[in-house]
Amino acid sequence: MEQVHARDAIERGEAVLGIELGSTRIKACLSTRDGQTLASGGSDWENRLVDGLWTYALDDVRSGIQTAYSALVADVAAQYDARLTRVAGFGVSAMMHGYLAFDASGELLVPFRTWRNVNTERAAAELSDALDVNIPLRWSVAHLRQAVLDGEEHVARIAHITTLAGHVHALLTGERILGVGDASGMFPIDPETGDYDARMREIVDELDAQAGAGHLRLAEILPAVRGAGQDAGSLTAEGASLLDISGALEPGALACPPEGDAGTGMVATNAVTPRTGNVSAGTSIFGMVVLERALARRHAHIDIVTTPAGDAVAMVHCNNGASEIGEWAGVFREFAAAIGADASSDDVFEALLAGALESGVDDGILAYNHLSGEPVAGLDAGRPLIARTPGSALTLAGLMRAQVRGSFATLALGMRALHDEGVVIDEMRAHGGIFRTKGVAQRLLAAALGAPVVVGATAGEGGAWGMAVLAAYRVAAAAGETSDLPAWLAREIFGDDETTREVPTSREIDDHARYLDRWATGLAIERAAVEAMA
Repeated sequence: MEQVHARDAIERGEAVLGIELGSTRIKACLSTRDGQTLASGGSDWENRLVDGLWTYALDDVRSGIQTAYSALVADVAAQYDARLTRVAGFGVSAMMHGYLAFDASGELLVPFRTWRNVNTERAAAELSDALDVNIPLRWSVAHLRQAVLDGEEHVARIAHITTLAGHVHALLTGERILGVGDASGMFPIDPETGDYDARMREIVDELDAQAGAGHLRLAEILPAVRGAGQDAGSLTAEGASLLDISGALEPGALACPPEGDAGTGMVATNAVTPRTGNVSAGTSIFGMVVLERALARRHAHIDIVTTPAGDAVAMVHCNNGASEIGEWAGVFREFAAAIGADASSDDVFEALLAGALESGVDDGILAYNHLSGEPVAGLDAGRPLIARTPGSALTLAGLMRAQVRGSFATLALGMRALHDEGVVIDEMRAHGGIFRTKGVAQRLLAAALGAPVVVGATAGEGGAWGMAVLAAYRVAAAAGETSDLPAWLAREIFGDDETTREVPTSREIDDHARYLDRWATGLAIERAAVEAMA
């Protein structure tokens, strides 16, 4: 879009805003209604381990979205000499799952418990058996049930629970609503109704009553569910003042249903139709495959969630993703600075990954990226490490090939069950910072999954952009201009999308299968490290 037209769109309030609270960065993205990014802003933050549980302070949520939005406003001013005072629509996305419990006055009862916590094993196992669906450790209902089983004092005062995206949406709109994709990480969704499964709700209510928590009625304490494009309120005056501390932002923008990072990942990669899927690689890594049919049986490490439109999705979620690669990149960037070399982050990644496609350079080297526990790998805790045989050659190419393959290995383990079920995958679309270095991580991921991997020009935009796209869809729906979400995305957003496609060879697939067997056996090293480095 030409500069003058972009400025006009911004000043007329026609742009849309997406906000995403990721695990290490809060991002804001301003976009046109056809998906062209206009400006962005961000703010760094980190989780904390408090009393044995991973959490973020809610004060940091408020200050983080304010900082990200302020940076976006500054970017608008710098690029277009324009003042951002209103937007047509907006949406909030955040890390899925976890547990935010509030009393009737809206006070937080216990610190936010994130998806990273794995203390809910007893509750998750009990619920999975009672409902005959896989309830992962990180799902909100598992956190709630564990609090009931542990007899936590705050349970008696719970009025409602939500996710991080739902909480921020409520701050900005006053509405207790979740998009169906995010809601599907709280409690199972009935595909026929697009709402929480009523029969399963009754089962959990009865279990809670037997445990002395009969006042908990899931129909009352869970947020309302909305599909993509449906009404989710609008930006209130209080919400506008919270988001924009300068006071310039006007209320009234249409809100789309808040979503989880899985949903925005599907949208950002245009992976919302059956036989397609996406991989989102960040602090965590997860793979999503939109299903043609229900799976034949329950699988311990496959969650059934939904797209933002409500279609069933098989999800393999791994707590540990590309963070360790980022740590190594930081070390090498520090080294470059120490010898007087001026290298950007992209320069460092490009140099590090340059030889990682060379087969055999990581022979005898195993890398584990587990900073925290990893249910898919059977780990209660993690210790990032590298182990190698005495006869192996430690080279830059081998080190980084081991790191990249190690960051995808847990996901590949979890995806094996889908292959066993006969799930057909035409292609997987990938996004995340590691794919900014063209071809390398993309090709190694294709070998790991045994399917073509596509990276689009928007792969680096991430979830905030995906959320802005959902906001645009809401604006279009309110004006009566939409078809179903997949068709609208294909026509309005991705019609001219430039992509690269890597198709793995049979040799690469077989080589990775042998590597994965070695890597899985080597998990014993990881468990020993956890015990020795308590």
